[in-house]
Amino acid sequence: MDLTKFGHSCVRLTEDGRTLVVDPGIFSDAAAALENADAVLITHEHADHLDAEAVRAAAAHSSDLRIFAPAAVAQTLSDLGDQVRAVDPGQTFGAGGFAVRTFGGQHALIHPAIPIVANLGYLIDEAVYHPGDSFTVPPVPVRTLLLPTAAPWSKAAEVIDFAVAVRAPQVLQIHDALITDAYASIVEGHLDRIAGPFGVTFSHWAVGEAVPV
Repeated sequence: MDLTKFGHSCVRLTEDGRTLVVDPGIFSDAAAALENADAVLITHEHADHLDAEAVRAAAAHSSDLRIFAPAAVAQTLSDLGDQVRAVDPGQTFGAGGFAVRTFGGQHALIHPAIPIVANLGYLIDEAVYHPGDSFTVPPVPVRTLLLPTAAPWSKAAEVIDFAVAVRAPQVLQIHDALITDAYASIVEGHLDRIAGPFGVTFSHWAVGEAVPV
């Protein structure tokens, strides 16, 4: 299975002619990621994870495209009819030929004055974990963790501790569209030094780069 980054938190998984996209948002090349996709997973409603017009365009292009999202997101895309399915935490389902499990349920706290929205973490084929905007640790082994390295709702210590808690042997950074090269080098250096002894190998992941998982 190959995993390709399309910017920020948008990733595309391909295997044996099947394609699954997670979080095609406005800070990513959503249209390219969604091209010929079989299914889409949306972690939550924020625009950096959901470019609704790009998803609608992809759904209009292919009536076979299926979209899975928390109920609030599914409701906003209800004009797409049965192409959209609402999913909850603790579910297992198939999406475009991939096996998916859901975890969590809430977005990480940004500020007490900002309402918390629903957020799902997705474990795909018991291998790749995309947590969306959360530090929810799944109670199962993970081979590849997609790690949000910079966000309004996090600090570096939490990023590092999340990587240590999940203990995935392969860690790749996401949620990094707003991060500077200088800050990235600091966080990534800390990840290598602190999480490395726990069996975590962090690799910097370029946009457009395909990684086997």
